[in-house]
Parts: sequence; C-alpha cells; structure tokens
Amino acid sequence: MPSLFSLYRKIFFGRKPGWDQQPLPYIKVSAPNVQVSEAKVSQYAQVCGFDFNGKILPPTYLYVMAFRLHAVIFTHDGITFPLLGMIHLKNRIQVYRPTTVDEVFSLECALTTSRETDSGLEFEFVSKAFVGEELVWESLSTYLYRIETAGRRVRPPKALEMAWDSPQSWELSEDLGRRYAKASGDYNLIHLHPVLSKRFGFDRVLAHGMWSKARCLAELMPEIGERPFVVDVAFKLPLLMPAEVGFGYEQSQDKWVFELRDSKGRRPHLSGEVQL
Repeated sequence: MPSLFSLYRKIFFGRKPGWDQQPLPYIKVSAPNVQVSEAKVSQYAQVCGFDFNGKILPPTYLYVMAFRLHAVIFTHDGITFPLLGMIHLKNRIQVYRPTTVDEVFSLECALTTSRETDSGLEFEFVSKAFVGEELVWESLSTYLYRIETAGRRVRPPKALEMAWDSPQSWELSEDLGRRYAKASGDYNLIHLHPVLSKRFGFDRVLAHGMWSKARCLAELMPEIGERPFVVDVAFKLPLLMPAEVGFGYEQSQDKWVFELRDSKGRRPHLSGEVQL
C-alpha cells in the first residue's frame, strides 16, 4: 500500500495548472494482499468512538485503506487541478458483510464519472474491497473541484426536518485532527495545526469529514449490529475545531436518519441515513 505521507507531498507541493475543461479520464488502481494492523484498527476505533472487539473492523476502516488509492489517483497526470480546490461532497459505504482484522483484502479504486455543474466539476470514485473473489465492502465518494462563477449565490445548507429535543453533545478538541491522522494515516495539512491550516485559508483546523461520518456511525452500530447495511452522508458545513457539536438521529422501520449540527442545533455539518 502506498504511503499517504509521501503522496501528500506531491499533492500539496506539486504544481498542477488547473482544470483543462475536459472530462476526466477513467483511472483505476488496485492493491492486492492488503492486511490491516490490529493495533492501528484499535487506535482508529478509539479516536472515532467504535466499540472494537479485537476482531470485527469498524465499517469505515476499509475507507481509510482505500483512500490511499484515492491519493494515487489525485497525483495522476490526468488530474490537472490541485487538491486544494477540491471538496468531498458525499460518501456512501455499503457493507455486504462484517470484515475482520485477520482477513486479506484486495482493494481497487476507480475514477469513474465526471460532470460539470453550477459549482464546478463533480467526479466520483468507486472503491471496492474483496476477500478472494467475494465483494465484501464498497464505497462511492463524490468530489467537487470548485470553480468560482461570477454572480453565483451560495445558499447555506438546511438542517433535516427531524426532532432535535435532546441531542448528544460532543466536545471536539483542537488536537482531534492530529489524533485521527495518526490512526488513519491521513495527514492532510488543514486538519493538523492552526499554523498549517491558516496557510490554506482557514482560521482553525478542520475536522476530517470521514472522522465525522465514522463518529456518527459509531453511535448507531449497537442498533445495526452485524447486519449488512448502506450508510449515506452529505458533508455540509466545515467543522472548525475546537468546537461543541450535537448529534441526533431518528428511526423509521429499517432506516435511521441522523445529523451532526453546531452547538445551537441550527447549522448542519453532516446529514446522513442508514438503510438495512
């Protein structure tokens, strides 16, 4: 598996001219014989709030592994724009069955589609994990390379219409990004330290979007158990740390709807749902 640390050096300090107005090419990369470290999984589970029994992987952990392949594609010559102009819009994870720390995986990731929208260029990465010939896990990530358009108004995202009477309250410390980076290997500079994030236009460090998804999902795992499921999230507003946030969810039949909001319960940072 490639090192994210070395790939980020190319991503942050390599020079790319910008989008050439062309559709993105189909790019596929793969990694066979991938094994995970129980110690690393335990560290990840602790940072994200999962109850790890030493055997079953948190359902978001294979994304941590697959993201290394995302980063390989980001450094491909067919991607002509820099990472700093990119936003993670949405992520879907489908768990076909629970996976374990002692299994050997084959991972693959493909840049499949791209389309121009009012906001810029949207494109999708499909990641898959196999054990032998069995597809056990799959993810779809939608990214946006933002292109500023004169006169375009950006509307603030709306919260879901759900009860918000007694949400859980979480305190996020400024060092969360560094702890998540150590556990996941994702050393994106905007998540590590205020001095670094200010270089890229942010007053404070940002929480990793996939940490937010993992932390929310960790709260729902006692309800989900070991059943197959799909979890979709949309990333709304950046989450600057330190911060106090609220988490709430509602259940209807075999579906859970959930949201992560600011401390006042008005502005959504992440909206999602779990479907069995």
